[in-house]
Amino acid sequence: MAGAAGRSGVVEQRSIDVVPDDERHGSAISQFTLWLGANLQITAVITGALAVVFGANAFWALIGLLLGNLLGGAVMALHSAQGPRLGLPQMITSRAQFGVRGAVVPLVLVIVMYIGFFASGSVLAGQAVGELTHLGATPGIVLFAAVTAVAAAVGYRLIHTLGKIAGLVCALAFVYLGIRLLQRVDLGTLLHDHRFDLPVFLLAVSLSASWQLAFGPYVADYSRYLPRHTSARATFWWTLSGSVLGSQWSMTFGALAAAAAPAAFVGHEVGYIVGLGGAGLIASFLYFVIALGKLTINILNTYGGFMSLVTSVSGFRGQRTLSPRGRAAYIAGIMVAGTAVALLGKDSFLTSFKDFLLFLLTFFTPWSAINLVDYYLISKERYDIPALSDPTGRYGAWNGRALAVYAFGVVAQLPFLATHFYTGPLVAPLGGADISWLVGLAVPAVLYWLVSHRDTARVPGRDVPEVAQTTAGSGG
Repeated sequence: MAGAAGRSGVVEQRSIDVVPDDERHGSAISQFTLWLGANLQITAVITGALAVVFGANAFWALIGLLLGNLLGGAVMALHSAQGPRLGLPQMITSRAQFGVRGAVVPLVLVIVMYIGFFASGSVLAGQAVGELTHLGATPGIVLFAAVTAVAAAVGYRLIHTLGKIAGLVCALAFVYLGIRLLQRVDLGTLLHDHRFDLPVFLLAVSLSASWQLAFGPYVADYSRYLPRHTSARATFWWTLSGSVLGSQWSMTFGALAAAAAPAAFVGHEVGYIVGLGGAGLIASFLYFVIALGKLTINILNTYGGFMSLVTSVSGFRGQRTLSPRGRAAYIAGIMVAGTAVALLGKDSFLTSFKDFLLFLLTFFTPWSAINLVDYYLISKERYDIPALSDPTGRYGAWNGRALAVYAFGVVAQLPFLATHFYTGPLVAPLGGADISWLVGLAVPAVLYWLVSHRDTARVPGRDVPEVAQTTAGSGG
């Protein structure tokens, strides 16, 4: 009966606990529609525009953005493929690397990320909602945040349904906006300048790579209900294709718009896009599209933030399940924090968002490297699920070696990091290029493998009962 209720209920009942096989449903193609819808939105447009705003010509900006989306998207999609195998939210698997309580270190940073993305999305969506309702930007931000929280509380099924709707509606809108943009500008002229500048090219790569890598801490949250036998290859490719297509589409539009009309676009992104489309009903529809696109991704941020907060607390309290009232309280906390940041930072959004993206990258590339090396190369896709909730079990409370590698991975990036508030000493010799994210992937990946690959006690053997571990299953 519990399985039937889990399948038929509208409001999701599970939080960080394992999704049983009799509650699994769907197919890998659902990852394509979700991540397409999540990326066809205004913040991705602005991320693409930043590449041009900070110095790249349109031609190399588009190539750099595509390269970053592909590289970062591949890492993100490898995390997505963990969902069907484990049936768990993404960040709880960090306990296998850092310890049941040690995982709180990357988790705290993930929660900051969720709140930051919630806030940045609310600033832009709030402008659209304010115009659509004639209430103004501040009430628009608050109203948008409230709708986001309600949808996140409903959970997994609604999130995927909204992803499908947003993917279709936003795709149609972006086709229309692309046509309108090309009617105003000469594409050949925009792409005529082929001068290559390595630092700004690498900035474009870093912007889009950071966009994709920032999805890593929560991508498996939305694949964990897929049947256990779902092909890992199918999950990987559907996730990668949806995320890269959606983000590159949005970022291309943003880069071209910024190159065509920098004064009109920068700082007035929502107004420019709506004005490009037209007036009257078309303008109202575009405000709706902007709000819908942001609603999809902000629900992901709220839902993932709630999951990460519960995971952090449960590591110390031993809590595996959560009541509906507790679930609502966690979600409300994420919403209130994100809305407060949005209201405080809405007047300095563009520069702050660029620095926020690059700052996040510093902390999440080492986590991604450690998590993926452990899952694919050391544990061979096998985790002892009950031990993930037991500080005295196989994974322990704190894994000092993994935490040291993580800290070293963060510190190793600092000489190569270039942001508004800090620039590392090796940035200038590289012509101003920021390659910190490459260092943040390579260094901790190698170090973690060196210090952990002989630690066989942490890897469950194939004689461990099926209920106590996830198995590699049938790959693609």
